Amino acid sequence: MQPRGRAQVVNLERQILAKNQLAAERNRGWFAGREVVALNLMSSPGSGKTTLLERTIRDLAGQARINVIEGDQATTYDAERIRATGCKAVQINTGTGCHLDAEMLARGLEVLQPPVGSVVMIENVGNLVCPALFDLGERAKVVILSVTEGDDKPLKYPHMFQAADVVLLNKIDLLPHVQFDVQRCVDHACRVNARARIYLVSATTGEGMEGWYAWLKSLLAERAVRAEVER
Repeated sequence: MQPRGRAQVVNLERQILAKNQLAAERNRGWFAGREVVALNLMSSPGSGKTTLLERTIRDLAGQARINVIEGDQATTYDAERIRATGCKAVQINTGTGCHLDAEMLARGLEVLQPPVGSVVMIENVGNLVCPALFDLGERAKVVILSVTEGDDKPLKYPHMFQAADVVLLNKIDLLPHVQFDVQRCVDHACRVNARARIYLVSATTGEGMEGWYAWLKSLLAERAVRAEVER
């Protein structure tokens, strides 16, 4: 028999996740009604999420209309960096919270008001644990892992990598300067999640970014076809 205290905690967790799931489904409908492709970007702090977003926005200017929701416990630094690219960004500060949830995102979207047919990049709070549990209503989850973090991370944080549709192995320009076994990391990621697409990239130099862009463009093409069929 499960201890009473433990049972209460499990029941509360289920209630929180169930409430979040209802809000996530509302967000999903909101995105669908506006033909918006939403991506949930997750990683540990310092993986290069914001740098990757800056390069993506600049490189795809004229090809994709990108807007950003920035999640951090404090400060507006990342939102300011994104706005410097000419892209609209809304900052959500979670305080002591370790992740964005679907209701937070909904409030951010009311301010952001992304145009029909655009892309919303959601830069989640830096954390390889909690964000994996909370569906935001996004089209896909993207996990960024940098070569400075260690090649064992997919096994140490399996829930995060199991949730990923795409894994971006970032900062490959630093490989000559760190101890990191790329093949070992890829093997670990595939062991945890065989369906995830894995791209080796450097957001700083631009190396390998073409594969990430091609995947993103395939989502936009898929959305355009679906929208045409529904009309």
